[in-house]
Amino acid sequence: MMKKNIETNPEFASEVVLSIPYCYYLHQRGQLGKVTICNGMKPFYYFADNVVEGFSQRSLDNPTALKDIPNKWLHHSHGVDGVIDYTEWETPPYKEVYRTDIFDDIKPFVIVNNIFNAPWLENGCLDIKSLYDIFTYLTESGYKVVYKRPENKEFILDQNEIMTPSSDITADVEGIGVITDYELCDYFENVININKLWKDTDLDYSTLNLNLFAETEGFITTSGAGSQLCAYFGKPIVMHVTRGREVERPGYLTHPDCFYKKLSNAPLHLIYDDHKKWNGDPSNRKYDELNQVVKKVFGEKK
Repeated sequence: MMKKNIETNPEFASEVVLSIPYCYYLHQRGQLGKVTICNGMKPFYYFADNVVEGFSQRSLDNPTALKDIPNKWLHHSHGVDGVIDYTEWETPPYKEVYRTDIFDDIKPFVIVNNIFNAPWLENGCLDIKSLYDIFTYLTESGYKVVYKRPENKEFILDQNEIMTPSSDITADVEGIGVITDYELCDYFENVININKLWKDTDLDYSTLNLNLFAETEGFITTSGAGSQLCAYFGKPIVMHVTRGREVERPGYLTHPDCFYKKLSNAPLHLIYDDHKKWNGDPSNRKYDELNQVVKKVFGEKK
């Protein structure tokens, strides 16, 4: 049987939703040949026999980056928002494959997945106050928290990320002064910065994420910024949706065939908080609603 060789280096979201499920589909049928992917992504292709990490940069040129992949566009197929072609599409069982006991000492934990604070995102990240409220509730309810907000140094980048200047999430806290989100973690005994956790292991960054995601109780996440990977593990997801197609097009995240649901049918709890309605005033954000949903989804741990 002729096997198909794949070369793919799109943005991370497209790789997670489009490239990996196609490669796994081929693998399940004995049709997957050599796979050439981005540096650092090999753990995501654990199922492939011949994997080469041959790309040192991601590309937003979809016709080229996804030339071997049937789905060329993440956001829709045949005009249906959030729905793609699932004819040759099957997701690998990351939750089962990457289960581990190496993080048993921090269980039960919830992953808070925040976005890189790039200026063009118009502060679509979870800010210091909202993080404080989330951390406080979860830790007082018997959970530990693993906080993830990449510095864009942990993995290779696409063109947008390369052009984005580094920027911390900060706030001037009364009685303390200006602190970053990373420093906020240090004020909580049971909140763990994923990058500090990474330094204490001998795992590569991709395997660390897959292991943690397989063992978490669930996710609190911004839209985009790796939320697609959260949807692979069948765990509850509280998603704060602030911008992009997810908030602009009704049905994008709620269609029964939305790719977020197809990835593992994870329970998805949505807080729509359109950044265009904030008018530059943080008090207009729906953080109170976010907190209420967090409390409903992650009740007190007995």
